Amino acid sequence: MKRPIAYFAGMGRAVPSTVMSNFDFAAIGIDTTDEWIVERTGIKQRHIAKTESVTDLASSASRIAMQRAGVQPGELDIIVVATASPDRLLPSAAVDLQAAIGASRAAAFDVGAACSGFIYSSTVAEAMIAVGNADTALVVGVERLSSITDWTDRSTCVLFGDGAGAGVLKRAKQHRGILSTFVRSDGTLGDLLCRPSGGGARPFSSEVLADKSQFIKMNGREVFKNAVRSMSEAATRALDMAKLTSADIDLMIPHQANVRIIEATAKHANIPMSKVYVNVDRFGNTSAASIPIALDEAIEHGRVGEGSTVLLVAFGAGFTWGSMIVRL
Repeated sequence: MKRPIAYFAGMGRAVPSTVMSNFDFAAIGIDTTDEWIVERTGIKQRHIAKTESVTDLASSASRIAMQRAGVQPGELDIIVVATASPDRLLPSAAVDLQAAIGASRAAAFDVGAACSGFIYSSTVAEAMIAVGNADTALVVGVERLSSITDWTDRSTCVLFGDGAGAGVLKRAKQHRGILSTFVRSDGTLGDLLCRPSGGGARPFSSEVLADKSQFIKMNGREVFKNAVRSMSEAATRALDMAKLTSADIDLMIPHQANVRIIEATAKHANIPMSKVYVNVDRFGNTSAASIPIALDEAIEHGRVGEGSTVLLVAFGAGFTWGSMIVRL
């Protein structure tokens, strides 16, 4: 097992004030029921941003994480933001966050890995600390997926929620920290979960707006199949790299996309559901924000604490997938 290079010194989360339950879909004309959604996804409600921007959510979560870590904005060396739904395409969400929190000396940039984004971003931050380019990093997963969701598409609009989770990574001085990381992707499967339009290849136009191709499109069956296989592989690889077994894990925190994916991944990883953190029922799929939100909740609720060994595992559009084992 390697000596940890960086550890999470503080976590924070923020979600919009508006809560949308499954029963609220009838009011916007969606032909679905609470029973149908819960049976297929495990989701009962999600938080939807009405006035809150991505920058608002990210800065709120970041301030909490920095306060808990005892870090001032001016001490941050880097800010890495994972998001698929930035407030604007240029400049990055990270520099908007930098301005909002007053972290004037940090280098700030985004990482695009969809639902795997927090693991990818934490891996990048850890590497920059390892080579001496940073001592203190702010890593944020934040989404306002409601802004890129087709609210007439029953197959996707019931899935997503908005929110932010943040963590402060500092150079490790003890045996706390990141024990292993594993990241992979397969771009040949990108069309199975994507936003077909709105980028440089097919910019916004009247045609794009008419066919709603700027919104998230998903082949649910294929996503499910690949998510279970890839997250199971990622969990195994992270354990092997850390020279640990599933019995050494105090808690698994998977990406919160679908409770059936979570259950299948836990089974393949040989981790009982009693040692798996699930909050998809209350937040829905918040993409890059789901793992840091869940980790912050797990710490707050006493499910894990200092010395606990936690397995983080995710899968997202790209396809991307990854895992990380952290000793808190």
